[in-house]
Amino acid sequence: MTPTSEAIIIGAGPAGLACAATMRAAGLNVAVLEKADSVGAVWRHHYDRLHLHTDRGHSGLPDMAMPPDYPTYPSRGQVVAYLESYAERFNIRPIFGVEVARIRRDGARWRAETDRGVVTAPIVVVASGIANSPYRPSWPGEESYRGSIIHSSEYRNPAPYAGKRVLVVGFGNSGGEIALDLADAGLDVALAVRGPVQILPRDLLGFPILSWAILYRRLPARFVDIINAPILRLAVGNIESLGLRRAAKGPRQMVEEDGRIPLIDIGTLAKIRDGSIKIRGGIDRFASDGVVFTGGTSEKFDVVVLATGFRPDLRQLLPDVEGVFDRHGLPRVTGRPTEAPGLYFCGQITSPTGQLREIGIEALRIADSAKAYARGLGDW
Repeated sequence: MTPTSEAIIIGAGPAGLACAATMRAAGLNVAVLEKADSVGAVWRHHYDRLHLHTDRGHSGLPDMAMPPDYPTYPSRGQVVAYLESYAERFNIRPIFGVEVARIRRDGARWRAETDRGVVTAPIVVVASGIANSPYRPSWPGEESYRGSIIHSSEYRNPAPYAGKRVLVVGFGNSGGEIALDLADAGLDVALAVRGPVQILPRDLLGFPILSWAILYRRLPARFVDIINAPILRLAVGNIESLGLRRAAKGPRQMVEEDGRIPLIDIGTLAKIRDGSIKIRGGIDRFASDGVVFTGGTSEKFDVVVLATGFRPDLRQLLPDVEGVFDRHGLPRVTGRPTEAPGLYFCGQITSPTGQLREIGIEALRIADSAKAYARGLGDW
């Protein structure tokens, strides 16, 4: 496989599709490489009840809004249908079943080494997303635990866990929503919460919380958190009485400085308040039939769901490129030119103003920059 293009785009999820559409509109010939067999592969495998936590009006990709008959917060299936329609509308035809092993500099071009051959181009965009590398922490005693341990990326619905006691580890949006899903199904479920947290209502004063984040986006994070704190405390209520600790950093600061997304509450707090979801501390170690928490108490659990997020390390993909990654292997810059000429990343970080919205903004920036870069190369 040796197609010639001006740009290679890695991934056919929201970021890859947005970049393909905007770069083609800028006059660039692009090749989209996707290891799965369809667009939006990650979205197809999320848990069944998942809905966008950002509203429809702020979640469309460039030049194509989400359908007006979608609900305010579209479902997983509706997002997949939207991505399919987006690819069809802009005639994006990814090359499926292609896994990129390495990307290396080759003179003035980038060389993508895949399991089906080599592709080269002067521009490459890594748009593989952040949900391809599940993070699975380990604890002492795991090897003797007789129950099952799964990552949240493997969870689909409560049916397989009927009659079992389940511990969900992590208080992010996946952890909160999976615990809610299990509680709604009548299961005995607890949440292991290791540290302090921040919680946001999905809607505030009749508007999606994302609208407020966009309104304040140009203001310093610390200032935004200070002015929002009183109304958020009223909206969320007292969480300390529930066994939770409120983080010293406000929600915006937490996202920008630590890359942690606050829990956007869609009903989890109500289930904690009525006792359907129990709050426990962090895990110290596993026992054969359950876990021992940091305070020394132990409980029996049949299943442990690790809602511990994702930690993609892209240094393995670009092993010879210097200066573009932080110490964790995440891009220092996304949606803008990097220190490596012709190399871009799209949608590889969390955003306080909505991931899909940010992807659209980044894709437009990348298209403008890539067009100028290609022109500067002349007869590439």
